[in-house]
Amino acid sequence: MVDVAPLPSRRKLVGQPLLYAISVFASLGVFLFGYDQGVMSGIITGPYFKQFFNNPGPIEIGTMVAVLELGALATSIAAGRVGDIIGRKGTLFTGAIVFTIGGAIQTFTTGYYIMIVGRVVSGCGVGLLSTIVPIYQSEISPPDHRGALACMEFTCNVFGYATSVWVDYFSSFIESDLSWRIPLFLQCVIGSILAAGSLVIPESPRWLIDTDRDVAGMSIIVDLHGGDPDNILAQAEFQEIKDKVIYERELGEGRSYAVMWKKYKRRVLLAMSSQAFAQLNGINVIGYYAPSVFEEAGWLGRDAVLMTGINAIIYTLSTLPPWYLVDRWGRRVILLSGAVIMGIALGLTGWWMYVDIPATPNAVVICVIVYNAAFGYSWGPIPWLYPPEIMPLTFRSKGVSISTATNWAFNFIVGETTPYLQEAITWRLYPMHGFYCACSFILVYFLYPETKGVPLEEMDAVFGEEERLDYESERASLMSNARSPSVRSGSRVTERGWVSRLLYRNDRSTYQPIGEGDE
Repeated sequence: MVDVAPLPSRRKLVGQPLLYAISVFASLGVFLFGYDQGVMSGIITGPYFKQFFNNPGPIEIGTMVAVLELGALATSIAAGRVGDIIGRKGTLFTGAIVFTIGGAIQTFTTGYYIMIVGRVVSGCGVGLLSTIVPIYQSEISPPDHRGALACMEFTCNVFGYATSVWVDYFSSFIESDLSWRIPLFLQCVIGSILAAGSLVIPESPRWLIDTDRDVAGMSIIVDLHGGDPDNILAQAEFQEIKDKVIYERELGEGRSYAVMWKKYKRRVLLAMSSQAFAQLNGINVIGYYAPSVFEEAGWLGRDAVLMTGINAIIYTLSTLPPWYLVDRWGRRVILLSGAVIMGIALGLTGWWMYVDIPATPNAVVICVIVYNAAFGYSWGPIPWLYPPEIMPLTFRSKGVSISTATNWAFNFIVGETTPYLQEAITWRLYPMHGFYCACSFILVYFLYPETKGVPLEEMDAVFGEEERLDYESERASLMSNARSPSVRSGSRVTERGWVSRLLYRNDRSTYQPIGEGDE
C-alpha cells in the first residue's frame, strides 16, 4: 500500500452530496449541446427567420443546422489529447467558453455566413464538452451507480433539447427578429454558468493519479468517500488506480492512437459503432427537423412546433427509467429492446405517411412519440455511457474522443441529408432508418459484452484480453461505505434471469468481480 497523506479538505461537501453536486454541474455540459441541437428545429420554420435569411432552401437549411457537427467533429478528435494534457476540468472550462462565444456570434449574426461561423464555433465547444463530460462522470462514479449517473446526464441532454423546443415555441409569438435571436442568446447564458461552475468542481482523481499528482488525487477520493483520510475503502480505491497506472507504464507501449488501435481495436470499434448507430437509428431526423416531420404529416406552422414540444416532454420522461434499470438490467437488454421498438415505430411512421389518410397526422405524432421514448430509454444514454466504461484509463480520453467524433460525423451526415431526403424519397426515409435499427440489434446481440457493475480497472477481464491483475475490487466505491447486498462470503454473485441467460449464453463476458477467496 502506497502511503499518501491527502491534503486537508477545504470542501464543505463530501461523500454523496459532493458526487451529486459534481454530476449536476457536469450535466450542464450535456444540457448545452442538447439545447443547441434542438434550438434550430423551431426557429428555421419561423417567418422572421426565413425573411432575415431570404427564404433559404433545403441545402442551405441543412448546412446551417449540420455545420455544427463539423466543428464538433474536429474538436472531439482533439479533445482526446487536450483532456490528457490540461485535465478533465480544464477541458470542461475551455469547452464552455468556446460554446458561449459561438452562441454570441449566432445571436448577433448579420447574415447567413456569419451564422455558419457561429454554428461552427459552437460546434467546437460542443465537441470538447461531449467528449470530456462522459469521461469525467465515469471517472468519479462508483461502479454500481455509474450507469445511473450517466443516464441522469443524458436526461439533462434531452431536457436541454426540450427546453430549446419550448423556448422556440413561446418565442414564436414575438413579432420581430427577437423570435429567433432570444433562443440563440440563451446559449450564452447557460454556457457562462457552466464555465463558472467548472472552476469550483474538483479534478478527476484518476487523471491526477495518472499524472503523478497522487496527493491531490487521494484528497479527492477521500472527499468522495466522506472526508475521512483514514477510510480504508478510500485507500484501497487509490491503491487500485495507482497499481493500474504503474502496470500500464511498465508495459512500455506508449499512449499514442496507433498503440490504442493495435492493443484495443475491438473496444475502439465497439465504442465507435455504438455512437454511429445512435445516429443511423434516426434520432436527429426527429431532433433537428421534428417540426418539418410534423408539417410533412399535416401539422402546419406553430402547431408543428407545439407537437414537437409535446413530443419533447415525453422524450424527457422516457429517459428516467434507465436511472433505475441500467444498473439492474444491464446495457445489452436495454439496447436490444430499444432497437426493436424504434424500428417498428419508424416503419409505421413511413407507412402512415405513405397511405396519407385523415388519420395520418395524429398517427405520425403517436409513432414519433413512441420512437423518441424508445430512443430516450435505450440508444440515447447507453452510447454515451459505454465507451468510457470499456476504454482503459491510459487510453480513455483518446478512445472516447474517437467514439464521440464518430457520433458527430454521422450526426453531420444525417443532419445534412435529411432535408434533401425528405423531398427526394419522402416516406421511405423512416423505414430506411428502421432498417438501421435492425442492424444495431444484430450488432449488440452478437458483439457487445455486458459491463454492468464492472469496475473500470477490471474491464480487461470482460474482454478476455489478459489475466486479471491481483487487485482489490472496486467495490471500494466512490459513493458507498457499505458492502453491496449481493456480496456473500467475500465474493459478489451476479444473479441473472431467463432473459439474461438467453442473451448471454455465448458471451464470455459474464464477469464476476474478484472475491477475497480468489486472490
